[in-house]
Amino acid sequence: MGLLPVPAEVRAILLDIEGTTTPIAFVQETLFPYIKDNVKKYLHAHWEEEECQRDVRLLRKQAQEDSSLDGAVPIPWESGSGEEDLERVIQAVVDNVHWQMSLDRKTTALKQLQGHMWRAAYATGHIKGEIFEDVVPAIRKWREAGMKVYIYSSGSIEAQKLLFGYSTEGDILELFDGYFDTKIGPKVESESYRRIAASIGCATNNILFLTDVPREANAAKEADTHVAVVTRAGNAGLTDDEKSYYSLISSFTELFLPSCT
Repeated sequence: MGLLPVPAEVRAILLDIEGTTTPIAFVQETLFPYIKDNVKKYLHAHWEEEECQRDVRLLRKQAQEDSSLDGAVPIPWESGSGEEDLERVIQAVVDNVHWQMSLDRKTTALKQLQGHMWRAAYATGHIKGEIFEDVVPAIRKWREAGMKVYIYSSGSIEAQKLLFGYSTEGDILELFDGYFDTKIGPKVESESYRRIAASIGCATNNILFLTDVPREANAAKEADTHVAVVTRAGNAGLTDDEKSYYSLISSFTELFLPSCT
């Protein structure tokens, strides 16, 4: 694809994770299956802890908001009538989590529980975050050129920090100046990128956003943010119109910063 020049006004690079810094396969074949396979065991082990109870309360609130959706799974309150009642509630939480994941929901409630489960898995060495080999050298070069580098992902900020803190490249948290998740707003809404720019303290056109998802790229462009779509192996294919409309890179090494010469 050749080199893609970074506009002179860009001061910050905003990175998606899945399909951008990290293979989609890692998320789809390692992270998500871990949740599905272990959520019930995790709930039983941590049920009495306040953090787990906060997660359940948030999931229950989300379930109430989802009550009108087809297949939605309600989460009842405990009646305090013994083990059978507890098991009934835990199973409802498990079923709700599985239902949300089957629809690829991005709710804060789901992401919060997932983040806490992944924290335990990373800390015990069951999981290591996979990073494309071009990512770390490129980010170091960008930072040397004076760029700020941020993460914006649907996964919770805690999950983001776990992935980069326990990665195949070691602890690389020092490479990032900040993190954003869906609490700032959905990635497919332009207002989210305006909020990020305000939080960073710059104009939207001072940011270059790298993502593999055209809908996210379009939302960022609507906010006057510079965008490049990442076309790594394993990512979803693009239409001919998308290929002609967006700037494309297949590796971070294809970004050309004049100040890096």
